[in-house]
Amino acid sequence: MSTGGRLTSGKKRTPSSRRWLERQLSDPYVAEARRQGYRSRAAFKLIEIDDRFRLLRPGARVVDLGAAPGGWAQVAARRTRAGTPGGGQIVAIDLLDMDAIEGATLLRHDFLDDEALTLIREALRGRSADVVLSDMAPSASGHRSVDHLRSMALAEAAVAFAEEILTPQGAFVAKVWQGGTESRLLATVKQAFAAVRHVKPPSSRAQSTELYLVATGFRGAAR
Repeated sequence: MSTGGRLTSGKKRTPSSRRWLERQLSDPYVAEARRQGYRSRAAFKLIEIDDRFRLLRPGARVVDLGAAPGGWAQVAARRTRAGTPGGGQIVAIDLLDMDAIEGATLLRHDFLDDEALTLIREALRGRSADVVLSDMAPSASGHRSVDHLRSMALAEAAVAFAEEILTPQGAFVAKVWQGGTESRLLATVKQAFAAVRHVKPPSSRAQSTELYLVATGFRGAAR
């Protein structure tokens, strides 16, 4: 691997992996994430969303679903001042292991499991969350329609979870796909929250179809 963002070796790499590596090397967000100590470039998506909507206030209680490798939890911990007197609480849950994050409680567990809600409530010391975050995406199958259905299932599960744990006026952020916020999901979110927006952060790659659903003013589970 040479300087200047070009690959000079890697004969055994597939074309797709080579393109991915080339893109990573030339991506300024990857370099900036490394410089600032974030675990992934995805951290900047949450930073840009929060700069606009001011969700991660000092002292806020935040639950991060499907959190690995922990970039969003890092941002949430820093912005809520978790781990300091009067600071926020961050609970990050994922099936995968994560290295420790200062100020955050990490749970290795499936958030879809019935026990997950109890574990998270215990970590929050019996209190509700102010913000629920989900940057989850299904493993790519290569079939767009299948991936779309899987992503919508994750988003719907995240909404249902948020309805169980959020405090009144709380906020919810989740990844969806362009053309993929099905009418049923959107109707549910609009009933449960006062304001709902679709956002594509500047750090989201132009060729990506991802969007983020940002819902604020939680007013209770949709009926």
